[in-house]
Amino acid sequence: MTILRVQHLTTYSYARPVRFGDHRLMFRPRDSYEQRLLSAHMKVGPEPADTWWIHDVFGNCVTNVSFSGSAHKLTFETGIVLDHTPQMAPRFRTEERAKHWPFEYDADILPDLSTYMRVHSPSQDLSAWARKFTRSGLPTETGHLLMTMTMGIRESFIYSRRTDPGTQPPQLTLATMTGTCRDFAWLMIEACRSLGFAARFVTGYIYVPSRDGPVLRGGGATHAWVQVFLPGAGWVEFDPTNGIVGNRDLIRVGVAREPTKARPLSGSFIGDRGDYLGMDVQVNVTTDPLALRMPRSTPETNLTGEMQDVTSA
Repeated sequence: MTILRVQHLTTYSYARPVRFGDHRLMFRPRDSYEQRLLSAHMKVGPEPADTWWIHDVFGNCVTNVSFSGSAHKLTFETGIVLDHTPQMAPRFRTEERAKHWPFEYDADILPDLSTYMRVHSPSQDLSAWARKFTRSGLPTETGHLLMTMTMGIRESFIYSRRTDPGTQPPQLTLATMTGTCRDFAWLMIEACRSLGFAARFVTGYIYVPSRDGPVLRGGGATHAWVQVFLPGAGWVEFDPTNGIVGNRDLIRVGVAREPTKARPLSGSFIGDRGDYLGMDVQVNVTTDPLALRMPRSTPETNLTGEMQDVTSA
């Protein structure tokens, strides 16, 4: 058991006071047997006129915030504490028929998975790259295929942090061999789908240990990785940015079929586009051995960093 604390501060700055449209935030971790939310809080400046919560079509907890008045700065500050049980070496309890690729999903679950199987931007380059991890004309071990693809991205591509919103097409990631964690996740998702797997996008945080060892990439902001559905094993997590299989150091917040559906923080302002001066993001993920002694609080709202979206109206 590991107690993790996430402190996240996002600040939008403007040249003069502007008005704000509604903002949509996704910060509450998805409770599961291996991660349990202990407490959460949020502070927004200026004070929101209204705050309300919904569960979206993917089951993610989404906070909506509206504002009145104007200001030259907008801040979202959140903190969460959760009990996290890392899976250091996940076992693929895959059904026998799915232990080798290719395989077919059962007809009774296919309608639920079909939305996660459609390739958004099919191309010969993408298909050819994905098939490099298979054995031509021979059955390929499913676990080995997915793990080698994960490590292939980790070892062959160059991580380059980008604060601009949006995710680049897989074809561009393949052509430049560079990208952010969300670009690498989207490349792997589309590659897996081209091979017939159901795969979806995951947004959250990553804990970067301060101890000596391999450097993890994607810290200091929100992080993104992949889940692939394997019959018998369910949704299994793969982080191609860091070569992680399983949930080690990963804090799952939201899932979606594509990156645009999993923006951690998005919203708009009313003013001239030139009024926008920029965004500053600070994310700290630390262990907190004393957190279990803290009283539990009710989650209210959130923010996020790497995938935030700002538009003018």
